[in-house]
Parts: sequence; C-alpha cells; structure tokens
Amino acid sequence: MRIAIACGGSGGHLFPGLAVAQALSKRGHEILLLVSEKEVDATVLKTHPEFRFEKIPSIGLPAGVSLAFIRFLQRAWEGFSRCRTIFRRYRPSAVLSMGGFTSTAPLLVAKMSGIPTFIHESNSIPGRANRWGARFACRILLGFAQCQPHFPKSACIVTGTPVRTIMQAPLNREEALATFRLDASRKTLLVTGGSQGASGINQLLFRAAPLLRNLSLQIIHLTGERDDRVAAANYMREEIPAYVVPFHHRIEEALSSADLVISRAGASSLSELASFGLPSILIPYPFATDNHQESNARVFVKAGAAEMLLESDTSPETLARLITDLMNDDCRREKMAMQAKNVFPRDAAQRIVGIIEEVTQ
Repeated sequence: MRIAIACGGSGGHLFPGLAVAQALSKRGHEILLLVSEKEVDATVLKTHPEFRFEKIPSIGLPAGVSLAFIRFLQRAWEGFSRCRTIFRRYRPSAVLSMGGFTSTAPLLVAKMSGIPTFIHESNSIPGRANRWGARFACRILLGFAQCQPHFPKSACIVTGTPVRTIMQAPLNREEALATFRLDASRKTLLVTGGSQGASGINQLLFRAAPLLRNLSLQIIHLTGERDDRVAAANYMREEIPAYVVPFHHRIEEALSSADLVISRAGASSLSELASFGLPSILIPYPFATDNHQESNARVFVKAGAAEMLLESDTSPETLARLITDLMNDDCRREKMAMQAKNVFPRDAAQRIVGIIEEVTQ
C-alpha cells in the first residue's frame, strides 16, 4: 500500500511518525511523509533519506479573531490545495495523522477523497488538531489509555507511542560515554528539553550547579539553541565534568549514557525514556496546551517511573536535593527504571501497522 503520514511541526510528532514509517516500510509499504516547513523537520529528515517527504504550508491556530487568524486561514487554504495536488498524484491507500497543525489539511483531503484515515494521539490529553480530526478517522490510536475518555464517540485502541528502530534498545554504555569524552566510572545526569530545548530547565540547572559540585557525577546537557555557552561556562566554574551542546542528533547515545534524566514530559520523550528504561525527574512545560505535559508526567509518577517537579514551584535547592537523593540511591533508581519499561506497550509501531493493514486491505 501507499501510506501518507502527517507528522511534522515538532519532534513529538515527527519521531513517532518516523517510527511507524520504518515499521510500514519493513512490511513492504510505500511511505510519504507530510511535514511542516519548520527547520526541525528538515534537520531530522536529513538523517532519513530513505523516506520521501512533502512540505505542507500550515501554521498553528491563533487565539481569537485577528490579523493572525486571517493569515491562518490563508495558510490553511494553501495547505489544503497543496495536499489535494499531492494526493491526486500519489493516491494514498490510507492517511495516518500523528497530530499537530500539519495534519489538518491531509485529514480533510483524505475524508473528501474517501481515503481511510487514522489518528495517533501520543499525549494523555489530545491536541486540538486530533480532537477536530477525530470525526474523520476510522480508528483513534492512543499512547495513553487515560486519553480514551476524550474520544467518547470514536473507536479507540491503545497502542502506546512508537519509537524509531534505533531507539528500541540501549547502546553499549562505555562506547556511548566515549562519544561525549566522559568517564564511565562516574554516574551521568542527562538534561534535555526535547527537540527545541527548555530555557526554564536550563535556568534551574544553572542555579543548582553550585549545590552539585561535591556530588560525584557528570552531566550531558542538551540546552537548545541559546544557552549552551552559558551552561558550559557554568559547569566549568563549578568543576563539574560536562558535555554541553544545543542539540545532539543521535539522542540514543545520550540516553544510553544516562543513569538519571531530567526532561520535559512530551509524549515522544517519555516513550523514549520508557524504551530505554530510565529513571527521570520530569519538569513539564508549564505552557503546554491544556497542561497536557503535567498530565503525561502524572502517569509516570503514578507508575513509580519518575519524580515530577513543577517549574513554577521548584527552587534550585529542591532540584539539587532530589538529584542528590536519586544519584545516591541505586536501588530506588533501579525500581524506577523497571517501572518505566512497563508504562507503554513495547511494540507500538507494529500494533499501529497491524491496525492500518487490517482496516485498509
């Protein structure tokens, strides 16, 4: 079959989409990725030349009626027209939406063309695009079972959130640490804000660093675009061994090196933590739509897989104390790691492929 996957706009949509694309490709299906015009999509897709992709003009829906809303309507029409042209030429057998503003036009064109559509919602609270698109979908595929009440009139199946093939098992720890020129005898803290960094987490670590200098640890800090130089200088001043970069394209190396992770709570990031079986301190992005990251994090906390700190309530002292407690308690971290592995089904991509094949063929 020919499958079109709408998955652009952020790593949280793109990486799970790539995971499904890999699983479909292994089954002999032809894949077309529909992505946004954002730089993050182009950067990631450079490492996946095996997949054809098309950029769909689109922007997020602004709040209220304004000049920005008029611009949204203009871009939405451009995206619809572009998608209609692509589908006439490509003739997909099915369309899978991974959510986000890039998915709206493909879902609408697919519905109007009589093409079977599927939606995957990674978060525990669905985004606006998937809520709107649910009326068009044959099946709603869910990362979290807790999301099901948000789609009371739809056929829902809990599949988990898929991870790319390379993210399904850790690499050798010593070899991964050698990539960062770090010491295999030290415990390693990985700090990441996802594909676009997290300034709030960076600021907390800047101020917590003096309280960590006597702890035998080293840090891999993926800061995002703006804070890398400040972070590197800060760790150097406190004499904490660290590897600091804005973004590391082979995130599997960083995850394979980590004994503990500080992260946002986007669904894609959480699925990778679960796949690698890593204990974590989750600091949800406070401005996420419908506060869905806090809802995601609570699932991990309830499972015993993570600790959660709210950015607005967290002091550097609180963060440093929790890092210290976890780094000094191997048994506690091991229990969290085991629980992390059990949060999601382990074969999400294969489950999604099976459902698409069953309904479409």
